[in-house]
Amino acid sequence: MMTTLAIDCGGGGIKASVLDEAGTMRARPLRVPTPYPLPTSLFVKTLLDLAAQLPAADRVTVGMPGMIRHGVVVATPHYVTRGGPRTKPDPTLVAEWSGFDAQRALAEAFGLPTLVLNDAEVHGAGVVAGTGLELVLTLGTGLGCALFDGGMLAPHLELSQAPVRWGMSYDTYVGEPERRRLGDTFWSRRVRAVVEGLRPVFRWDRLYLGGGNARLIRPEQLARMGDDVVVVPNSAGIVGGVRAWTIRRS
Repeated sequence: MMTTLAIDCGGGGIKASVLDEAGTMRARPLRVPTPYPLPTSLFVKTLLDLAAQLPAADRVTVGMPGMIRHGVVVATPHYVTRGGPRTKPDPTLVAEWSGFDAQRALAEAFGLPTLVLNDAEVHGAGVVAGTGLELVLTLGTGLGCALFDGGMLAPHLELSQAPVRWGMSYDTYVGEPERRRLGDTFWSRRVRAVVEGLRPVFRWDRLYLGGGNARLIRPEQLARMGDDVVVVPNSAGIVGGVRAWTIRRS
């Protein structure tokens, strides 16, 4: 039986588990805080240390924030800072992470076949039905985005970095600091406004809202978004580690 070590790397924490071919967890998920500052060498070591506490696996899937192209980091929003999300980027870390071949580095470190994707893409792999145009938005430290057409993963767009209102990016506008500042009721209204603003852009057949904060969306706001919008569990960020190997870019 093929087993997969699935690692979901976020701005605030890194979670991992080992899954069988059906996507069933064979070990209780483990979580550690994301360390800062986070040079690439510490990133690799953190993932290795986490994996050492789990059963052995045949391959590795890693989801991480930012623009990841063919396993190479084009840009990442949190790991280039010295103090974590919403702190100032460090020029040395920006240079180190830019162009970092995470897939190759982790494959060599683990000695296993390794797949590195944007974290929202792995999340989406765990929930999409594989028919029509399906958009996945993850709500957590910031906003993640992944698009699937007929089950095929489309090229990644860093929607989170686009401006939305008052000079804010989507990442900031619906991210965790704003949720804490506003409270769930007003933050949920913002999420609905974002959904309605993106609807004519994507014309999706189904929109999945995931990530750790999706469950905090107020029911009355979710109901107003329509039947084509569905909240999915945050565990998809790990469970998607198996299906991610079968979903290829169009």
